[in-house]
Amino acid sequence: MSAQQDYDIVMMGHISRDIIVYQGSEEQVVAGPVVYSSAAAVRAGARILVVTRCVPEDRGHLNSIGESGAEVQVLDSAATTSIRNVYHSVDRERRTVTLLSRADPFTVDEIPAVSTHTFYFAGLFVGELPDALILPAARRADVALDVQGVLRTEVKGSLIFRDWAAKDEYLPHIAYLKADAAEAEILTGTNDREKAAHMLGGMGAREVMITHHTEVIVGAAGRIYRAPFTPRNLSGRTGRGDTCFAAYLARRLRDGIQDSLEFAAALVSIKMETPGVFTGSIADVRARMQEIR
Repeated sequence: MSAQQDYDIVMMGHISRDIIVYQGSEEQVVAGPVVYSSAAAVRAGARILVVTRCVPEDRGHLNSIGESGAEVQVLDSAATTSIRNVYHSVDRERRTVTLLSRADPFTVDEIPAVSTHTFYFAGLFVGELPDALILPAARRADVALDVQGVLRTEVKGSLIFRDWAAKDEYLPHIAYLKADAAEAEILTGTNDREKAAHMLGGMGAREVMITHHTEVIVGAAGRIYRAPFTPRNLSGRTGRGDTCFAAYLARRLRDGIQDSLEFAAALVSIKMETPGVFTGSIADVRARMQEIR
């Protein structure tokens, strides 16, 4: 990795003023993939720039990102994204999602003119980070993509998942792809996670991460790597995928696939035990890795 790089990872995506309904209680939090991802990646040892957008009066909600150690570039918007999540199961695997408001989409001109190893597109829904951003970013650095941002589509206020029409065009330009098991099935038509990872790799993605409530796998160069999730409770389940992917991206700057995957799985297992972003240390993660082994 070049010493001249400004940042290890540049993360782009909306923050969201989330309303979470779970087991009869309701809470409001400032969330979004960039919130969980930036905290995890910084604590995994990476230098992070977050590019996000919101209305000017909501800028104060971004303090937590800066406090985690990431740098933040805020773009103004006519609205701030807000999402209502109603969870229907104890494991939080099933939920109804309603888009209450949406911030303006990002444009190619808003990709920051900095040097980085990875551009990470951490979108909440289709249109937030248009497909047109992928090629310009890929000409400058590796591109990491959470497929939520290309599958989750607004239909009359509800957010539903639809296949990515342009996947054959853009997957060859994706170095790191992340999906959960349901998203991988939408993209490939199979509920076999290993087969889905191989299929997405065959479509061009270099490393394919698929999360499940029991484990996380990565498919790369025809091989499958895996690591278990070992949370002692699920009180911090929200943000699991974002945290796992970001920790993996951070460690892949210097480590191999299996080591990075085990690190990410251990880190997110700790995170799932406490609501909010990951606040532990590399030493905490190493200790959990030893427990798993």
